[in-house]
Amino acid sequence: MAEFTFELNDDQKQVRDWLHGFAADVIRPAASEWDEREETPWPVIQEAAKVGIYSLDFYAQQFFDPTGLGIPVAMEELFWGDAGIALSIVGTGLAAVGVLANGTEEQIGTWIPQMYGDADDVKVAAFCSSEPDAGSDVASMRTRAVYDAAKDEWVLNGTKTWATNGGIANVHVVVAVVDPELGSKGHASFIVPPATPGLSQGQKFKKHGIRASHTAEVVLEDVRVPGHCLLGGKDKLDERLARARERARAGGERVKNAAMATFEASRPAVGAMAVGTARAAYEVALDYAKTRTQFGRPIIDNQGVAFQLADMRTRIDAARLLVWRASWMASAGKPFTSAEGSMSKLYASETAKDVTAQAVQILGGNGFTREYPVERMHRDAAIYTIFEGTSEIQRLVIARTLSGMPIR
Repeated sequence: MAEFTFELNDDQKQVRDWLHGFAADVIRPAASEWDEREETPWPVIQEAAKVGIYSLDFYAQQFFDPTGLGIPVAMEELFWGDAGIALSIVGTGLAAVGVLANGTEEQIGTWIPQMYGDADDVKVAAFCSSEPDAGSDVASMRTRAVYDAAKDEWVLNGTKTWATNGGIANVHVVVAVVDPELGSKGHASFIVPPATPGLSQGQKFKKHGIRASHTAEVVLEDVRVPGHCLLGGKDKLDERLARARERARAGGERVKNAAMATFEASRPAVGAMAVGTARAAYEVALDYAKTRTQFGRPIIDNQGVAFQLADMRTRIDAARLLVWRASWMASAGKPFTSAEGSMSKLYASETAKDVTAQAVQILGGNGFTREYPVERMHRDAAIYTIFEGTSEIQRLVIARTLSGMPIR
């Protein structure tokens, strides 16, 4: 187990600086254009693939960093560049985490490379969990997967929503109900391979922020996938369902479902994204406050502005530390006994929302225009308190973990 330290090692600093350079030189100059176009920035993703950022190897290296800090450092720098474009670059990672969290070694080796493609032919992947009537309430999920034993195939039917890369993905990872009587415990995850009949894109959403990231519905109509596309395999699923039924009869402990396993693994990473956006807005506001003069002096000379900046920086650093703690704990195999993963996501998300709002306020009228990036950053920051578990859900998870009570 790696010893915890606040100091990044030389390799981590090199990766951080490399990513920062890419964010500054490639992502930021393109940010405004792709936000206005509301389209997937394929040229930027391809540039990321050419230099090795958008690749299985890069994410594997960061994911297996023994300190646990590889992924949060990477997320912070890319999202410092721009949240919408960065999400287009890293969005495939959620589907990859879904396979890593639930799949066999063979499934990991088979499907994750197909999620990324290569520098000459980049691909993306989508993780499909939320539904029109089942967002935070995963027990209300209606998408069904029925096993056809005669053909060793699973048949999927339903509609998914809010899917990053939904419909344009090469590989879709779909969470579906296999045993309705078990509620959220009766879920499983499936790979839907490229060009599988019956899968189509539904509505593409026009969003308040992260507009360079493609978000859409995914419609599944009698989608047939081979038995080996069930993540983890049928034997493992049957064993898990049997345990869940036994515990349900005994009124026993809660069993995690496939979607929640993915979200728990990714929450600190989302916190790191939020830290990146907050830091970017803070830096713009700090530079502006130093150069903008009113009544014959820079506005940072006023306590009202200076104290805001002090609070902004303090919250950003505190959020980063919570993210790093949760990431280190996960890497070291330490359980989140106090919901540390949810803590990191909650605090960093709320920090991004508040810090970007303060940045707009410091810039005044200029901050309200699209001539300055804090307007876009403020719109982008709103998503962090919503996706992969709302702030309200994070508070519920934390409260239940701390109290051991079924708080509703």
